[in-house]
Amino acid sequence: MLSAVKSDEKILNRSMDWNFPIPIAYGPGRLNEIGTFCSKFKISNPLIVTDKGSKKLPFVSRLTTLLRNASIQGQLFYGISPNPRDDEINAGCVEYRKGNHDGIIAIGGGSALDGAKAIGMTVNSGVDLWDFEYRKPEPILNSSDCFPTFITIPTTAGTGAETESTAMVTDTVQGMKFCLAHLGMRPSLAILDPELTIELPPNLTAWTGVDALTHALEAYLVPGLNPLCDGAALEALKLISKWLKVAFDDPNNINARGGMLIGSCFAGVAFMKGLGLVHSISHMIGAEYNTQHGLTNAIILPPVMRFNLPHVGKKVRFISDAMDLKDASSDLVVKEIEKILDYVDIPKSLSEIGIPLECKKRIAEKAMLDSATGTNPRAAQIEDVEKLTEISILSARA
Repeated sequence: MLSAVKSDEKILNRSMDWNFPIPIAYGPGRLNEIGTFCSKFKISNPLIVTDKGSKKLPFVSRLTTLLRNASIQGQLFYGISPNPRDDEINAGCVEYRKGNHDGIIAIGGGSALDGAKAIGMTVNSGVDLWDFEYRKPEPILNSSDCFPTFITIPTTAGTGAETESTAMVTDTVQGMKFCLAHLGMRPSLAILDPELTIELPPNLTAWTGVDALTHALEAYLVPGLNPLCDGAALEALKLISKWLKVAFDDPNNINARGGMLIGSCFAGVAFMKGLGLVHSISHMIGAEYNTQHGLTNAIILPPVMRFNLPHVGKKVRFISDAMDLKDASSDLVVKEIEKILDYVDIPKSLSEIGIPLECKKRIAEKAMLDSATGTNPRAAQIEDVEKLTEISILSARA
């Protein structure tokens, strides 16, 4: 799919349609086709789901205007936090039923996309939200056609959530994040329009970009053979390593924005294979302290890579090749990651974003229960996770 990109970057300015892993409409300006897409999928009255921080951003008003011009009704629901909560999902379901909606359009970052998925899983299915926790038996549905038609429009190049049926949601009673999933909530279409990411400020370009880098690295290191996911992870690493700094320095560079958006999407495809301890720890910190997920991942990434990379064999060489490094060593890979983090102004410790040292044991205990811990390439005991949390809080970079 992307071999032409390496020889001709101008292809990133073109519109392209792909069908793996779901239908994807890529290209600058593809949002303008939303009326046609809704008509194709017989959506006439969608619930538009975004997060609280995006409700007044230009892309939301642009979407609603395009829908209105296409004579499509729609209601905006913006009650999703940076770390979606179960009570917010319930509120979204109420709005969906009240408005008699016939589909969901999610626009924004990963929190908006995850919140929309969780709303779609529960609104018509008759199933409790937590019964969709991915390690539980698949729930019995009251209908074979109970999931709303779903379109995703990512406005960050970070989470890669636009093609997946999984959603991370915070249980407000336990103060923990859980992974919810059902194949019925796979999107009918993802619109990858790099023009939407031009509006990102530098800090969000950095935080979401390193989130995508983390997805690619952790997914590739998950043990086991999955050539499709591994290939997607390495291609994502190539694109992100090439374009993240460019997008950070030159926000209006459409090639950089397009390369990052595709890289993020590929990294999201890759983590179908699983993730690792960066996400285990980050999920629980986000659940307790409502931190920005990509930023939290970015800070935790170096110590976890120092913990994992000496134990993954030849994969270090493939990572080095993808990142265009001169040599293949665990130390060199970590140093390159730290150079990227410094370049895009990522803080060096979780304490700089308000995480206290006293939480390390509690966070470690919760992280041991996270789904991503089971797919980390190196088996970890609670003492290891507590130490990694402590390092991340005090000083995550050497």
